[in-house]
Amino acid sequence: MRIISGFHKGRRIRPLKKLPVRPTTGKSKEAIFNILSNRFDLECISALDLFSGTGSISYEFCSRGSLNVVALDHNKNCINFIKATSNELKFPIKAMQNDVFVFLKKTKLYFDVIFADPPYSIDVKKFDILIDIIFSRELLNNDGLLIIEHSKQVDLSQNKKFEKKRSYGSNCFSFFEKKQICKPNSVP
Repeated sequence: MRIISGFHKGRRIRPLKKLPVRPTTGKSKEAIFNILSNRFDLECISALDLFSGTGSISYEFCSRGSLNVVALDHNKNCINFIKATSNELKFPIKAMQNDVFVFLKKTKLYFDVIFADPPYSIDVKKFDILIDIIFSRELLNNDGLLIIEHSKQVDLSQNKKFEKKRSYGSNCFSFFEKKQICKPNSVP
């Protein structure tokens, strides 16, 4: 695993073999961050990395200048690995061990980008629960973006917040957007 761009471009990170993870491929990560960097000033955003595993997505945000990054995973070994790697790279990642759904229901934090990479074995119904919690609790800032990585067998296009889907190899990414609501000017 390596960091694609930014301050630590090309830096290799070697996760422990005992971590129960499936890291996002370099090609997929590069494509996703090209989309993000064309849409956001990555130095000015807040990002949440759900089911963060090795922290690969969080490191990419920080290497590109993001200073407000939260990495969340239920696995203690994953969180310890992210904390150790963040300290080594001097990244300001706030790594937290928690169940994603419990965290989302209780957090008071808001984000410009939420990236979720749940295990491919997750029950398909949980995707809708995840999306519903994020949008009903308004955890995305205006014009914020939720990106969910999933297998090709999963179709999230029926969700009313669905915007688009991109596929890179065997990885699929569904995008959901919180659009800023423009109110018409009132005429006196």
